[in-house]
Amino acid sequence: MGSASADGQLDAIIIGWGKGGKTLAGTLARAGQRVALIEQSTQMHGGTCINIGCVPTKALIHDAESRDGAGYDQQVFQAAVQRRDKLTAMMRAKNFSMLDDLESVLLVNGKAAFTGPRSVRVTAGSDELELSAAKIIINTGALPAIPDIEGAQIGGRVHDSTTIQHAQLPKTLAVVGGGYVGIEFASMFAQFGSKVTVLDRGSRALSKEDPDVAREVQACLEDAGAEIISSASVRSISQDEQGATVSYERRGEVHQLQADAVLIALGRVPNTAGLGLEAAGVQTGSRGEVAVDEFLATNVEGIYALGDANGGPQFTYVSLDDHRVLASQLLGDGSRSTKDRVAVPYTIFTTPPLARVGLSQEQAAQQGFQAKIAVKKVSEIAAMPRPKIVGDPRGIIKFVIDARSDQILGAALMHVDSQEVVNLVALAMRQHMTAAELRDQIFTHPSSTEALNEVLAQLG
Repeated sequence: MGSASADGQLDAIIIGWGKGGKTLAGTLARAGQRVALIEQSTQMHGGTCINIGCVPTKALIHDAESRDGAGYDQQVFQAAVQRRDKLTAMMRAKNFSMLDDLESVLLVNGKAAFTGPRSVRVTAGSDELELSAAKIIINTGALPAIPDIEGAQIGGRVHDSTTIQHAQLPKTLAVVGGGYVGIEFASMFAQFGSKVTVLDRGSRALSKEDPDVAREVQACLEDAGAEIISSASVRSISQDEQGATVSYERRGEVHQLQADAVLIALGRVPNTAGLGLEAAGVQTGSRGEVAVDEFLATNVEGIYALGDANGGPQFTYVSLDDHRVLASQLLGDGSRSTKDRVAVPYTIFTTPPLARVGLSQEQAAQQGFQAKIAVKKVSEIAAMPRPKIVGDPRGIIKFVIDARSDQILGAALMHVDSQEVVNLVALAMRQHMTAAELRDQIFTHPSSTEALNEVLAQLG
């Protein structure tokens, strides 16, 4: 069941092998503590990111982009899946060995459930193992949300973001959900040659983005052959040997969409069911998230939660920062908290990618800021040749600036390399650089970063 004996006193038990948990296990072990790390699936060693999330999906996206508009080809997709699988297997093995090599880490394969505030029972088939420790950390991540819609159960032609990575390449794909996951997968499969239709229940896709930014994303999706149908409320899904049918209502009329496969992409929910949290007295929120304070502590002394399970932003790098907060509590001076986080960026890996940090123009207005806007289409930025060099000058750059202080309130960057440039903008925001100071920085040429010189120069 594990890689070492369970004899002896444990200092900490970590349930789940996500980014925050595995990093914390190593940190505690190197500090001399004895740690048990429990994972229910041997295919999830290393966590969601390297196995079914960030790394494998971005590998598939890279291979889709490399096709440069070529048509449907099942063999090309299967070759991309094989490369994905090889990459994740290598990273999974590396993640396992990094902790297995530490003598004070006990690796346990099985499903954990609390039996009390200091104890868990791990089951793997007919095997059971009882473990106890003064500190227990919940790190069980999140799962795709499945709506209460007739026929929405995963199986056959109906997929979630995990199962579709190993499906046959559909000639036609219906994506239920116009949020970040749905849009990213729509972009990828369209570039693999699938005819993709996105059904979004909102009045427009990517509703958290400003309209001008969302329009750029939608235009690029349409360039790849994907269609977005807004104000579409899905009523039912059915499937047979010939295909799947999605029934949806739009503006009072019921429509039928035929497809080879359906992807349900309606977000992710904390994976806490079956943990026996009630046995430990741990409180949860409305979506099943473990309720924590700014130090990631639950209402039960000695029990903490990090990563997606605690209901915070569902990003691997936030889970990593959760590890820093918790390490500060368990090993340091306790000064770190989630309130320290400022200007946390994110990226949607469409083609080109959309990266954003801070407030949108709409959000700034809602919060009462007097904002000035610097915005420019990438194709119109003279001092940004890199996108043209690599053959994709599409996109938009938009900055939201506090008119009084010249502080950067937020930025949306949709262009080649935006997933890198956004980190520089976030750093500038954390360091309280003004827009003028960022505008006058010296950047390499030709690069995507140097676009900031020209875009911010519009503010004078």
